[in-house]
Amino acid sequence: FRPEHIDQYKKRYPETRVISHPECRFEVCQKSDHVGSTEYILNTVSSAEPGSRWLVGTELNMVSRLQKQLEPRGITVQFMSPMVCMCSTMFRINPQHLLWTLESLVAGEVVNRIEVAADDAGQARVALNRMFEVSV
Repeated sequence: FRPEHIDQYKKRYPETRVISHPECRFEVCQKSDHVGSTEYILNTVSSAEPGSRWLVGTELNMVSRLQKQLEPRGITVQFMSPMVCMCSTMFRINPQHLLWTLESLVAGEVVNRIEVAADDAGQARVALNRMFEVSV
């Protein structure tokens, strides 16, 4: 997503609220009215007033589900990019890939291992622990 996507859409629909996932570009997050996790996006847009319009910067399938779910309530949800470009990593999170991963683990084969530098891992562990503390 790019800041221009927000500018173009808001030029046509100035009342639009913009909500983005924090993994979006910094400039996109700066132009957004709201920035938050997937759960935050779901809760915020789902609890919006009927007649509101939302430009959403996150994974395409999630935005499509929100569109279908909220259309009967009069809430307009639009995917941020006019060029529909799917997140290839998120797109692979489906029952078939989950089954393959679990079967591989049972067979003792680790697939899709992600390795992180020690410095980053330490900081990531702190962040994850804070998230776990908040969710309890």
